[in-house]
Amino acid sequence: MQNIFEKLKQAELLGRGGANFPTWLKWKAVKDAKADKKYIICNASEGEPSVFKDEYLLKNYPTEVVNGVKIALENISGSFAYIYLRKDLYRKFKRRLKKIIGESPIELFREPGGYLCGEETTLIESMEGNRCEPRIKPPYPPQFGFENQPTLTNNVETFYYASKIAKGEYRKTRFFCISGKVKNRGVYELPASSTVKEILIKTKNLPLNKFFVQVGGGACGEILAEKGLENFVCGAGTIIVYDYKTDAIKLMKKWINFYINENCGKCAPCREGIYRVKEMLGGKNIDWDLMKEILETMQKTSFCGLGTSMPTAFLSLMEHKNIK
Repeated sequence: MQNIFEKLKQAELLGRGGANFPTWLKWKAVKDAKADKKYIICNASEGEPSVFKDEYLLKNYPTEVVNGVKIALENISGSFAYIYLRKDLYRKFKRRLKKIIGESPIELFREPGGYLCGEETTLIESMEGNRCEPRIKPPYPPQFGFENQPTLTNNVETFYYASKIAKGEYRKTRFFCISGKVKNRGVYELPASSTVKEILIKTKNLPLNKFFVQVGGGACGEILAEKGLENFVCGAGTIIVYDYKTDAIKLMKKWINFYINENCGKCAPCREGIYRVKEMLGGKNIDWDLMKEILETMQKTSFCGLGTSMPTAFLSLMEHKNIK
């Protein structure tokens, strides 16, 4: 009989948090780490706008999600597990999840912070009662994570599919969130290799009028126009449809207000860059060349993924709308 690590490898399951790291390698790294105690964390701290798969899975498939965590526990000796829940998800699902967990060594943990807690080292810092900000990497959590012990962190969808793979029921699908100017907003399970256009057609959400999309999240996701509809959807698996006449400045203001509230303030490039972008968007005459320079500097020098990914939406929208 194949072990779970070989099954995960053959299934080619990738993490759904954005890095697309092979799941089997992450699990095996924690299994092989030398330590008497290890931790497993199911990350349900989904906080980016227009990303709502966690709630869908916890509502419709909680047993499969918990079973995925239990499989990790069974195959990583000396481990204890947590399901780390965004505040509202904790309120909605704690009773049902506790019932499913039963006597298994799994506890629920209520997220104390916001969006940044979705990043695995920030999540760990928050669990240890520290300020919600990211750690320097390396070392990585599979070597030194929660309480400096080897820690496996995957999101809800990954544990769901680990359960499916263990039972031989995985069909190389994944979940996509569709929202925006569409008729059929929702979460859909479709082949992981689907393009943006294929997803919109299959879900009957392909607009008749001219449009553009944001792929990968409602804040950091990339803007794609007609030529980009043949791209695959990676990372968080979201597609947001916008009418082509959408006001670019208003959309940027929406994004920057999100980042003003959610950045941790730890590093200067991100902290100051976000502030300056917000300041510029509030003025009458925007220096687009300067804004581009600030955003590109953030991409290259920010401490964590929030600062390095935040410019993607702005730069791609500027290119799409021919803003110079």
